[in-house]
Amino acid sequence: MKKIALITGSNKGIGLETARQLATAGMTVLLGSRDPGRGEAAAAALRAEGLDATAIALDVADDASITAAAATVGEKFDHLDVLVNNAGIYAAGPASGTTRETLRVLFETNVFGVVSVTNAFLPLLRKAEAGRIVNVSSEVASLGVVTDPTTYMSGMQDLAYQASKGAVNWVTIMFAKELTDTPIKVNAAIPGYVSTDLNGNAGYITAAHGAEASVALATLPADGPTGTFWGTLTSTDTPEKAVAPW
Repeated sequence: MKKIALITGSNKGIGLETARQLATAGMTVLLGSRDPGRGEAAAAALRAEGLDATAIALDVADDASITAAAATVGEKFDHLDVLVNNAGIYAAGPASGTTRETLRVLFETNVFGVVSVTNAFLPLLRKAEAGRIVNVSSEVASLGVVTDPTTYMSGMQDLAYQASKGAVNWVTIMFAKELTDTPIKVNAAIPGYVSTDLNGNAGYITAAHGAEASVALATLPADGPTGTFWGTLTSTDTPEKAVAPW
């Protein structure tokens, strides 16, 4: 039986590449997108490559949209093997320039969306033989990295974004602890400094490379880890995949 994977925010960038790689590995991929038109265009592009892809309308900041998407997936597939919480937004600015509204907007999508989507799809993940939940985080959420003066990331001061991704790490830990006695594994992925619309294409890693961490965590074997923070570290001299300090 083919595995079913849902990737939020997957009509472009890392999300789309994650969907492409999981579909290439033989999965049926559901492309969650808040813009149905763009989602369908992305799914059609994957189908043109011979891949099994379907667009799902899903706005992670809208509870009604999340509920409807979970109902749609449940009716069509009955279970879900993989959930990749990839959707995210960015805002630049130091602590002194961060407003309540900026924090609210970023946490609504980057944190509250992850929790709400995971809870909505958890019943379907429990029906899978061995569910996998991947929360896309960032190396700049690592307290160990950003407080290390020897890394160039120590100079980054984007409070709202970094705090929201730090919260994603806490969400990952809490779900992993709650599900520790189940076959479901929950991990946080680090894509690396990827060139995407999110950062104005300033990154030097391709979206395909950035998707590798999510794909690896989405396809972990039964003896794989849970509750880890892993992916492409770019704070080192040579980008490499490793576990990052929380």
